Amino acid sequence: MNSDRKTANGTGDAPAIDVQGLVKTYGDKTVVNGLTFQVRAGVVTGFLGPNGAGKSTTMRMILGLDRPTEGRVRIFGRAYAELGEPLRHVGALLDAGAAHPGRTARDHLLCIARANRVADARADEVLEQVGLASAAKRRIGGFSLGMRQRLGIAAALLGDPRVLILDEPVNGLDPEGIRWLRHFLKDLAAQGRAVLISSHLMTEMALLADRLVVIGRGSLLADVSMAEFAEEHGRSRVRVRSDEPERLRAAIGHKGLRVEAGPDGRLEVYGTVAEEIGRLAAHEGTPVLELTQVEDSLEDAFMRMTADTVEYVARPLGEVA
Repeated sequence: MNSDRKTANGTGDAPAIDVQGLVKTYGDKTVVNGLTFQVRAGVVTGFLGPNGAGKSTTMRMILGLDRPTEGRVRIFGRAYAELGEPLRHVGALLDAGAAHPGRTARDHLLCIARANRVADARADEVLEQVGLASAAKRRIGGFSLGMRQRLGIAAALLGDPRVLILDEPVNGLDPEGIRWLRHFLKDLAAQGRAVLISSHLMTEMALLADRLVVIGRGSLLADVSMAEFAEEHGRSRVRVRSDEPERLRAAIGHKGLRVEAGPDGRLEVYGTVAEEIGRLAAHEGTPVLELTQVEDSLEDAFMRMTADTVEYVARPLGEVA
């Protein structure tokens, strides 16, 4: 077994993808700004950020489609351009609409396979893998977006690669397709492959990814495991509602706790647990109508983290001039 294959099976130390100090500028606009992170074999890494954060540009630089202004990318220690038969090392889906609409699904895959010295039989294998075997002879122009996504994933798998890079593959998939993709990518990682999947949907990444790389305006915001992200960026609070909200709020304030007032006499208390607030209310003789421990979703945490990096922000209808 050679050293590359050993690393791909998750037993080596070298990262599958190593991004170091990546910068990309277009004129006076910096799209990617000093980005450094790693993607390891056997792991599904979620690559998150708001639209316009620089995710697609970063993926294009990993694949050698765009030249970095500064920095470098290595795939198992080599630049993409240095990989012999790159389709056998890296499979990518960047644009589900890139296939010629007049070709059948099978012909599309055969063209890619023959250009990369991959056996014709592999086209049928990957169509079966992604659930498109029955549509093999249909023209791509009649495919739904979800079917095009599956076909793009099939093309990425043609060379049986050790690394998969997928840009927003959930777009256009129905609920069954999303569930299929979730299990499919986890199975690929379990085989020792490195999977990098971009998205702006934290809710989906929470169910799919083992690790998160979060960027905003081209800069790194977080590079943590999913569990670490939840622990570090989640926010727990106690929601309490009383007939005497001002009295209860004063008592909570005297304990040095941060408290925010909401509608209907509801209070949000941070840095404590429901049992403590219940005991405090009982000691004060304040009637309690609601007492709940509230945990922010990972989506809430993601939105807070990226709030200052969102390029386009809509205003509520009532604020529109």
